[in-house]
Amino acid sequence: MKELFKRNVVTVGALLFGLAGFLHSAQNRAQTQRYPQFQNEDVKVWKSLILPNQPLALHRHDHPRVIIALKGGTMNIAQQNGPTERHIWKTGNAYWLPANPPNTLHTDVNAGSAPIEVIVVELEKEK
Repeated sequence: MKELFKRNVVTVGALLFGLAGFLHSAQNRAQTQRYPQFQNEDVKVWKSLILPNQPLALHRHDHPRVIIALKGGTMNIAQQNGPTERHIWKTGNAYWLPANPPNTLHTDVNAGSAPIEVIVVELEKEK
């Protein structure tokens, strides 16, 4: 009976060790990215995960958008050849961002130490 108990403890320990390794590996593979949610002729919706020190590629928004912070934080929106705007997004709050000026690009940089997760609802056309 003692031997069976020891074997079970060793087996459970090995499984927990393996699971911890898997979770650590999965966390290290996480990257800043967009996850499409929904799109029609009026709106485009996606979820963005922005990890610290992993800025989004240069891009632009031709239409205004609403940001809904699922996991808030401090986001720096850095213009390619210009100033940086600092936005503090609180978890659970929504924020309005206008369309970008013509011929501009920007990147989004998570200025904190934890991931930021947002839902973006971008209007597809002006009403």
